[in-house]
Amino acid sequence: MRDVLQRWNMLDAAAATREVLPCCGSQAWAAGLAGLRPVSDAETLLAGSDTVWFELPVEAWQEAFDSHPRIGRMHAEKAATAESLAWSAREQKSAVSNDEAVKQALAASNARYEAKFGRIFIVCASGRSAAEILANLEGRMGNDAAVELREAAEQQRQITHLRLRRWLNSE
Repeated sequence: MRDVLQRWNMLDAAAATREVLPCCGSQAWAAGLAGLRPVSDAETLLAGSDTVWFELPVEAWQEAFDSHPRIGRMHAEKAATAESLAWSAREQKSAVSNDEAVKQALAASNARYEAKFGRIFIVCASGRSAAEILANLEGRMGNDAAVELREAAEQQRQITHLRLRRWLNSE
């Protein structure tokens, strides 16, 4: 972990931004996090990530949301790094169901969510079953737009933490 941070701290700003981009998908977040260097430990990195994330405009949040594939899919609607897509597949592994009824229910609920909120459903899927994700999605359909935006942002924050930890342990 320290080796990853030491090397990252030494990169130029553009390279440091590119390196952490798969952890979130927002260029503004990645640049903001790179701008906090030098970072000495994981706790400082995660706290800095949160600070940068919650100071971003909604458009930057949307860019991060757009970098995710829909639950149960392999590709994002917008540009995403190969590493980000691989991490999404890994995070959604337990959410993949062989139950055709669950797959259809997820697809239908995803479509209703997108029609209501204008973006894909964002959830920290790691370790959750398809049924758990479907229940969460259905529960969040009752949110108003402002509450749901904050919930989606919180879910993205959790995903980002998982990915930053994975990145830190990659060497």
